[in-house]
Amino acid sequence: MTETDSVNRLLAELHAHRVATYRPEDLAVNVNQRRLLVETADRASFIKVGDTVAPFSLPEVDGGTVELDGLLASGPVVLVFFRFAGCPACNIALPYYQRQLFPGLAALGASLVAISPQVPERLVEIKERHKLGFFVASDRDNQLGKKFGIVFTADAASQKVLTAKGNDLGQITGTGTWDLPMPSVVVIGRDRVVRFAAVSPDWLVRTEAAEILAAVRAISDKAIAA
Repeated sequence: MTETDSVNRLLAELHAHRVATYRPEDLAVNVNQRRLLVETADRASFIKVGDTVAPFSLPEVDGGTVELDGLLASGPVVLVFFRFAGCPACNIALPYYQRQLFPGLAALGASLVAISPQVPERLVEIKERHKLGFFVASDRDNQLGKKFGIVFTADAASQKVLTAKGNDLGQITGTGTWDLPMPSVVVIGRDRVVRFAAVSPDWLVRTEAAEILAAVRAISDKAIAA
């Protein structure tokens, strides 16, 4: 893996660009919100290895639905929670997963589903922009995210700055709220038991593809057979 193949290296470059170009007061709001989440996140409520995931169905942005049990019939399922289609960090992370994760998961017989609370008609933009080959699904009202304990509400300072710029998050996502999931990766075995879970309160920190692939390889029938 080269340095540019690391999602966290790419996100560090995004932050460095912001440091160089943002107004100091706007940068402080961004940094302080991320720091606050890291310091106050209720980690005890996060989904964890050993939890059993109840069956669920989510609307896929291209139409139809994504059903957990249907996907598990073919192999493990990897869920990647992200914020919304216009999120700069998400527009780095999802193409990275397309390049570095999706092909390996397909070879292992595993499915990849990227999930955001944004409404499908607006969420489809990120799938089309990057020509993503995996499922992109809408978690209406953050229902699944809340069950997984990974949802937060943007703080007052962030809401004030974004609203002043005409960026009301509830309107952008179509949800009417400032609630978003923390970036998370959940690997679910065919028995619906969680085999890997990583939740990042700081949205500029994401799980590297190699770590996810290792978790899937450990439970994949195709990897075991090989």
